[in-house]
Amino acid sequence: MFDLTGRVVVVSGGNAGIGLAFARGAARAGADVVVWGRRAEKNAEAAKDLAGLGHRVLAQEVDVSDETRVVEAMNEVVEELGRVDGVIANAGLMRRERSFVELTSEAWHGLLAVNQHGAFFAMREGARHMKRRYDAGDPGGSLLFCASLSALTGSPGMQHYNASKGAMAAMSRGIAVEAGRYGIRCNVVCPGYTVSETVRIAVDSPLFERNRRYNPSGRAGNADDFEGIGVYFMSDESRYHTGDLVVVDGGWLANAGKTDITELPPWP
Repeated sequence: MFDLTGRVVVVSGGNAGIGLAFARGAARAGADVVVWGRRAEKNAEAAKDLAGLGHRVLAQEVDVSDETRVVEAMNEVVEELGRVDGVIANAGLMRRERSFVELTSEAWHGLLAVNQHGAFFAMREGARHMKRRYDAGDPGGSLLFCASLSALTGSPGMQHYNASKGAMAAMSRGIAVEAGRYGIRCNVVCPGYTVSETVRIAVDSPLFERNRRYNPSGRAGNADDFEGIGVYFMSDESRYHTGDLVVVDGGWLANAGKTDITELPPWP
């Protein structure tokens, strides 16, 4: 089960945080892994980490907002590793402006260039190579968007971020409908608040306290919490699972901020 031996998985924004966890999970399951990131030094660190798991690793400098570079990079993956079986669109920016009415067009377009357009470029190029494998008698492939609870909820001053993550959900459904005939699946994972080396949360902060009290899991997420869901969607175990959006937030959305978990009576 969950064996990715012989497969190649591309992870944009795969050199840190949730992206690196996706890549690590795939490598642990036997996949050859491709890491895309803009910073060469972070790519090298991630590649060293992943190489220790015993499979091929390719680290590429890629700014996903650059369509030409995305096309080149995906072609390089096929040239060097022979195939593309999975793409995880994880690269993204998170920005907060003072208010909606002060959100500039520059801020709007700058964020969507990475989060929305970059994800589109990566998924389209991955799907093109998967279709070529289908034509050669080797069907199958999995596309996974890493969105956010912001695809489902509102955030003051972050309407550009909300829009980019909501677009992933809508795009995924359209891809799933069109690509299924070629054995290609497409889904979305929506993380809740997640702590990683790039996102810190102090133990004495109000945000830490809110997660402790109102998240049924009693904490914010960790990047490692996403290794398993990534492997599932990259594997044949998800072969009949497409067009879906899966929330991984420890139960935060289910509670909707209503119940202080620390005040619930204990079970007998």
